[in-house]
Amino acid sequence: MDNPKKDFPLGLDEESEEQYSLHSNLLQQFSTISSIDKAWIFNSNKDSSSQVMFSVSQPNLLANKKRKFILSSTVTKRSDDGSVTLQWAPFPVEVSGVSVMVPSPSGSKLLIVRNAESDGACRFEIWSGSCLEREFHVPQSKHGSVYTDGWFEGISWNSEETLIAYVAEEPSPAKPTFNDQGYKKSGSDDKDSSSWKGQGDWEEDWGETYAGKRQPALFIINITSGEVQAVKGIDKSLSVGQVVWAPSNEGSAQYLVFVGWSFETRKLGIKYCYNRPCALYVVKAPHESKSKENEIHSAEDAQALNLTQTISSAFLPRFSPDGKFLVFLSARSSVDSGAHSATNSLHRIDWPKDVKFDQSAKVHDVIPVVLCAEDDGFPGLYFSSILNNPWLSDGHTLVIPSVWHSSQVLLSVDVLSGQIKRITPDGSNFSWSLLTLHGNNIFAVSSSPVDIPQVKYGTFVEKEAGNNEWSWSDVSNPIYKCSDKVSSLLSSLTFSVLKISVKDASENSTKGSRKPYEAIFLSSKIKKSDTCDPLIVVLHGGPHSVSLSSFSKSHAFLSSLGYSLLIVNYRGSLGFGEEALQSLPGNVGSQDVNDVLTAIDHVIDLGLASPSKIAVLGGSHGGFLTTHLIGQAPEKFVAAAARNPVCNLALMVGTTDIPDWCYVESYGIKGRDRITEAPSADDLTLFYSKSPIAHIAKVKTPTVFLLGAQDLRVPISTGLQYARALKEKGVPVKVILFPNDVHGIERPQSDFESFLSIAAWFNKYCK
Repeated sequence: MDNPKKDFPLGLDEESEEQYSLHSNLLQQFSTISSIDKAWIFNSNKDSSSQVMFSVSQPNLLANKKRKFILSSTVTKRSDDGSVTLQWAPFPVEVSGVSVMVPSPSGSKLLIVRNAESDGACRFEIWSGSCLEREFHVPQSKHGSVYTDGWFEGISWNSEETLIAYVAEEPSPAKPTFNDQGYKKSGSDDKDSSSWKGQGDWEEDWGETYAGKRQPALFIINITSGEVQAVKGIDKSLSVGQVVWAPSNEGSAQYLVFVGWSFETRKLGIKYCYNRPCALYVVKAPHESKSKENEIHSAEDAQALNLTQTISSAFLPRFSPDGKFLVFLSARSSVDSGAHSATNSLHRIDWPKDVKFDQSAKVHDVIPVVLCAEDDGFPGLYFSSILNNPWLSDGHTLVIPSVWHSSQVLLSVDVLSGQIKRITPDGSNFSWSLLTLHGNNIFAVSSSPVDIPQVKYGTFVEKEAGNNEWSWSDVSNPIYKCSDKVSSLLSSLTFSVLKISVKDASENSTKGSRKPYEAIFLSSKIKKSDTCDPLIVVLHGGPHSVSLSSFSKSHAFLSSLGYSLLIVNYRGSLGFGEEALQSLPGNVGSQDVNDVLTAIDHVIDLGLASPSKIAVLGGSHGGFLTTHLIGQAPEKFVAAAARNPVCNLALMVGTTDIPDWCYVESYGIKGRDRITEAPSADDLTLFYSKSPIAHIAKVKTPTVFLLGAQDLRVPISTGLQYARALKEKGVPVKVILFPNDVHGIERPQSDFESFLSIAAWFNKYCK
């Protein structure tokens, strides 16, 4: 009797399943590499040593979430050359159920917040060096979860370390209650088991990743009594975030500075979107005393004051150590143009001792928007996070990360003179991220596409005539470990950053848009005499974001399977000046597509790639480019992979959380004046003509689609429509739908299956 045919999952044969198994084992080895999320320094009063605490995360594939742990070390500074040695604790300590942790300014206390999974109370814990000192449970009737999203998020200790200001979801609005008699009037017992709650009014949220989150509001907790007060005087229409305490004088009232986002008829998606108008406000902190005389303020005194009325965007406020000025970042070029991200500017407000402002404060420009950089000159500011304490000891120089072409570098900025210095090594194509400052020295992380991250220590070296510089050394650490197999594979790879000249620039284009753009090229060090490895073209989303020359597990995994990677930062990417960036809105689907094709031809001409073995991979706007390329250049690509791709703008505009994006990227800056919830027939015609679906008749490239069912940014309807249309044409198509993922497809199991499936698909058609 014949053996029944073995049924292989994924439609694989036995040989392919064996390869799939080997690849999954390799991807598992890549995925276990940890990453540092944050670091804090605690200085000892007794000797020259300090303690450093690293918050580290690692994907936990089985539990499908990130495993978070703390690893501590004693830092001892050598007196001769200023370098440091770190004595690490023998093991990390896992932290589970912790939403956020924030040390007090002196380092003597630690706040831990634990948000409830469902409708339970939010827990605040205050720890000292030896024990849990206080624990408070804040009920849902007071506020919902504390915001820990990295954007609205703001948790700030006052200088006395008695009060903590923070941002949390405002309490749930009252909902109608019904029982077997019908509607129950308010005031009756809600806990009655024979009743049920209705839905009440639907409320707008801030879109992608904020589904179901209530309005962010400002609160203060007293860490001795546990009393929680909502901050009064803030307009109900404002969503608040990024709160910091203003400097206070003894005996005088305390003030808070926060960022407020307003909206008109609806909240548009805010994740990755810096073009939402926002301003800095100052408001008096609530009094602790309950006596009547303290309750009497003038109405004007209690109202939050907009400090930045002269500028359309202001966020990330930081006070100087002496309290004399406040610096902040602005995305006014995003707000004013409509591009979701663009070149930032840095500003300063001089802070009065008595906190008396005549309406708005005078805003001084520290670093303006750079339109067009000189060849190797500073291209402008591109960053969206800053340390809680970013200051060097002079009190007016801050250290920030910023994108510089295809790398991220560290800069020092004198906020009084506006002087900018690149403090990471000039000749390096590596990317750097900032962990924490240690006096005038820096803990940072450096990596490249083929080098796993390495902790670095930057020592401040004073030179004559103020030409100070930083000397960088490696810090031996147990955090960034990888298997021998991964280490061996990475050591066989190399990368370079290629400059690509613009082809067919129009005569009326700006100077910045005619300058070369860049692509990162990863390949094997071992050159094969007769053939090139297959090439994967990798395209970032946005379009106004950037692929950095930092370590990416997924890119390194694909390279290790025998592919070269061409990672293109087409014009419109961050890090190249505002003119180059603004050349893309209005020209999507043509300029960006041509930039990618030019980059591919460039590596073919250099003999680095074979024209017959090219695949393309992109997500979001990168998926828009992927599906455009296989339609506009159908002979060029043997396989494609699209993650949550934009395939039909005419369909997306009515379902996305950012319909304004469809108008601005299709029409250019004039699209801002056309934005409406009811697009005209002309709008829809233009959207369709700019979309990949307009070229679908020519497509023959086998394509795998990876879609997050909870995606509010590029809802899956656009990807499914395109995939079904390809199937209808007989093009090989595979769709993997992740039911609980949003736009990023970043949950550990989804990310893992996603890149394993991409590798299997490319192997099937490229190898």
